[in-house]
Amino acid sequence: MSAPASAPESVFGRLEPRLASVSKPIQYVGGELNSTVKDWDCAPEGETVHWALMYPDAYEVGLPNQGVQILYEVLNERDWIVAERTYAVWPDMERVMRAGDAAGPIPQFTVDAHRPVRAFDLFGFSFSTELGYTNMLNAVDLAGIPLHAADRGEDDPIVLAGGHAAFNPEPIAAFIDAAVLGDGEEVVLAISEVVREWKQEKNGPGGSAMTRDELLRRLAVSGGVYVPRFYDVVYAEDGTIEAVVPNRPGIPFRVRKHTLMDLDAWPYPSKPLVPLAETVHERYSVEIFRGCTRGCRFCQAGMITRPVRERSIRTIGDMVENGIRKSGFEEVGLLSLSSADHTEIGEVAKDLADRYEGSNVSLSLPSTRVDAFNITLANEFSRNGRRSGLTFAPEGGSERMRRVINKMVTEEDLIRTVATAYSHGWRQVKLYFMCGLPTETDEDVLAIAELAKQVIAKGREVSGRNDIRCTVSIGGFVPKAHTPFQWAGQLDHETTDERLKKLRDTVREDKRFGRAIGFRYHDGKPGTIEGLLSRGDRRVGAIIEQVWRDGGRFDGWSEHFSYERWVASAETGLAGTGVDLDWFTTREREYDEVLPWDHLDSGLDKDWLWADWEDALAAAEGSDIEVEDCRWTPCYDCGVCPVMGTEIQIGPTGQRLLPLSVV
Repeated sequence: MSAPASAPESVFGRLEPRLASVSKPIQYVGGELNSTVKDWDCAPEGETVHWALMYPDAYEVGLPNQGVQILYEVLNERDWIVAERTYAVWPDMERVMRAGDAAGPIPQFTVDAHRPVRAFDLFGFSFSTELGYTNMLNAVDLAGIPLHAADRGEDDPIVLAGGHAAFNPEPIAAFIDAAVLGDGEEVVLAISEVVREWKQEKNGPGGSAMTRDELLRRLAVSGGVYVPRFYDVVYAEDGTIEAVVPNRPGIPFRVRKHTLMDLDAWPYPSKPLVPLAETVHERYSVEIFRGCTRGCRFCQAGMITRPVRERSIRTIGDMVENGIRKSGFEEVGLLSLSSADHTEIGEVAKDLADRYEGSNVSLSLPSTRVDAFNITLANEFSRNGRRSGLTFAPEGGSERMRRVINKMVTEEDLIRTVATAYSHGWRQVKLYFMCGLPTETDEDVLAIAELAKQVIAKGREVSGRNDIRCTVSIGGFVPKAHTPFQWAGQLDHETTDERLKKLRDTVREDKRFGRAIGFRYHDGKPGTIEGLLSRGDRRVGAIIEQVWRDGGRFDGWSEHFSYERWVASAETGLAGTGVDLDWFTTREREYDEVLPWDHLDSGLDKDWLWADWEDALAAAEGSDIEVEDCRWTPCYDCGVCPVMGTEIQIGPTGQRLLPLSVV
């Protein structure tokens, strides 16, 4: 893994003659505005560290990913680091690459300088969904890197996993060398420092001791990088885990997550990538705060990103202006897990709308909590742009279900909110729900239809119009690690589909409202596989590998996903283990069971999570239990702030944005 005497040769000369034979060839070309190409040995002194960063999906999904863009920029700002990007190739390009030419197969390459990924020191994956695992295996194999970490040699890159799915990396433990939990901005630089020092020692006297294993040991002893090979998993006779223990001295029993506390000091991306091909998001996104303490029991993102840390209004204003200028984007998305909860969101909305009034710049918020919406805010965000539909996420169809998931929004709250929107000129509302939540019944799901009908009726009443629309969008609930629902049994896909069919039929049969209600849902099978991957242990790795070997790619895309392939691979991969697909998915866990991720520290106290799970079950029986947002109440001891040495950081700051002056 020491730096080669010369830069690895670009594969573009081999690739270019074949681009005409594949779909959307422009996605493999690179050269986007604000992309970076650096000399391979760019360090002014010492060793250069080389990163290949990958969001394991197609270019159109991967390029807008903000996490990868931020790390790409943070790393390349250092004059001793080269960071380049790579994305999953479509099956037609995979065939071209595997067929190759006279020089052999064309390896997985970066889009920046078309360098072979295997030449880099580190190959980092950012996972937002577990359904990207087969794409990871495909990229590793195309790169010419041994699939299993145990088979990799001294010249192979360190394969790392990050992102939300990395909070339980056990299903892919056989394929990764390391995993990082939490915010990446600071830790990727710390990892780079360790690699740089290791490379310098490797190329100095006594360098033979600087093995790949020694580099991994150095990363692991820090307590902030998880190296699966340094931990043994012991299974009990009933198939559960008995223990996960370090297998060598100096390796910590628990690996902690990373938390970036001062977001204002990290205003990235400051040079947003502008895609050459069409992507899923054509906008500049600013993360206005990180973390959420609303306490929705199903929400892994809210649990693992605590505590709340806000960006100041002036930093937000500077990022918006800089991003527009550097990218040319005309839409700006103000993102977070619940953007309307920013303590100065009213001032942010008004001041940004004032700045860009009369221009082509439009501002948008993602889906808004019903209890955080106000019409003044909505009007500010639509001042420059077209008045599109509003999206709200009640999540549960009945008030009983909303108590179970701690989404304390009443039917009256929702009707009052949509009445306000419809009376002020909005014509479309989208409502997002989940099916398969713990303790759910058919009646809870059918309540979604009644709620949608009430929304239409109220909209017609307050607007005096009949062109009112409501779209109901439903996703299947998947229990996730580090949440109060991590012990819950997952609803089987047959029951999920049956309930959703009943709901669809109930909506369509209504002559008065049926045509005004749109209905969108996916079948329950992909959710079952996501559940397997999200709460699986190391035994699940054999299933992932078999699916990939049988042609599994792009499992997050319905047209590529095959439930039958996953079921068949589960039967093969789990043969002889005493456990099966249902054991990982529909089985409810007990308090004393060792969970596959218990040695990975998200900061959340396991006893607090269990107590919240018990509160959910009590709420299902009628108890009026609410866990309030700890931004506005005394601490309720979830564990994050004392364990992680962090704190909630919110305003108001009293700052305002100044108008932009014409230069």
